[in-house]
Amino acid sequence: MRQISRQTYHHGNLRRAVLDAALQAIAEAGPAGWSLRELARRAGVSHAAPAHHFGDKQGLLTAVAAEGFTMFADALERVAADGIWEVGVAYVRFGLDHRPYFEVMFRPDLYRTDDPAVVAAHERAAGALIAGAGSLSPTPEHERLAAIAIWSLVHGFTSLWLSGALPESTTGDPETLARSMIRLVLSTLG
Repeated sequence: MRQISRQTYHHGNLRRAVLDAALQAIAEAGPAGWSLRELARRAGVSHAAPAHHFGDKQGLLTAVAAEGFTMFADALERVAADGIWEVGVAYVRFGLDHRPYFEVMFRPDLYRTDDPAVVAAHERAAGALIAGAGSLSPTPEHERLAAIAIWSLVHGFTSLWLSGALPESTTGDPETLARSMIRLVLSTLG
């Protein structure tokens, strides 16, 4: 995540400056703990600039979700050929490395779920997860259930790690633990 300062901002990239300020605010206070006026101050722009570019807070969070799902889909697709284990680890890695995005993406009450950019990127990410899960499904009728099971496993692990609920969260290696957990659970299915 980029650090915003008045010295680095220039008018040619106002939208990016506001998005980066939003990501910083989400990292510090969560997806609801800030205002557009605060983002303008952080980005060093007029108080009207965020509203001009995004309309309202929901519009800004829609842009965050769209960008997050695009990055997420890219990450999952990069490892899709390596199997569902690596897709699961990439899921965890994305959530841990991009927490502000992750906190928005899986809160559809915060953004416009029908936004075309969100829909397209969400479908790409889901496609990578579903394709990998399909290899574990005993029948085509169970592919959706397999995808939900794997999604629940990796999303739950990521959420537990981010919240600090797992003892390993403070000193452990999340990728190693995730890979071992995914293999253990998925090997019992096969």
